[in-house]
Amino acid sequence: MRALEDVQVRAWGYADREVLPATMLRIGAHTGAVVLAAYPADDEAGAAASPFGLAYGFPALKGGQLWHHSHLLAVSPEWRGGGAAVALKLAQRERALAQGLTRMTWTFDPLVTRNARLNLGKLGARAVSYHPGWYALGEDRRAAFPADRLMIEWDLTRPHMERPAPPPDGEVVLEAQGEGPGRPRLDLAGPRLLAEVPTRADTLPEAARLAWRHALRDVLGGYLGGGYAVTDLARQGERAYYVLTRGR
Repeated sequence: MRALEDVQVRAWGYADREVLPATMLRIGAHTGAVVLAAYPADDEAGAAASPFGLAYGFPALKGGQLWHHSHLLAVSPEWRGGGAAVALKLAQRERALAQGLTRMTWTFDPLVTRNARLNLGKLGARAVSYHPGWYALGEDRRAAFPADRLMIEWDLTRPHMERPAPPPDGEVVLEAQGEGPGRPRLDLAGPRLLAEVPTRADTLPEAARLAWRHALRDVLGGYLGGGYAVTDLARQGERAYYVLTRGR
């Protein structure tokens, strides 16, 4: 459990106050939470080796509905891209199903297309709601970069099948203009809409990233609030588009 604190620091550069402590992981593991650690498969030391990945979630209850909420998924940078994140999520799915739970939720930053590809394409989940200012990233919330999140919902009863990124096909409601976004179109009602998202938002100037944040907030927040869901991440060369599909 202590080693999983280190995984969080390596994955996200967390300060001490931001790390989910080992005491919470330990009590969670004894009261219904799922705590998973990933280790090198070829390490003879087994559990004595240092973990490089973490998945943590717990049962959630609202409105009489019980499901599993996944709070943390962390993989050390040197292990990314090798399938560890998918393996952790599938192991988490297996344990949630064993508890009799058939749905899993979690949040992710819509500006991080690597996570969008994992959630929507590799796992086959969908984003069902948009939450502006979900976290406060900094001492002064008003001055901090907005930490918006998409809420993912995963039907655990459906067979898992990874799908390749489709080409963009639909009406475009948001498109890049230079480094920033163009003007969003918020009045379309087609069955399949496309909202462009920068593939490397972390490399953009802060003003451009902030413009993308606000444009995606308007588009995704508006359309998801109007009955759409984000069901995939389409790709065309170096460009990426959220696919919005009408109906839950």
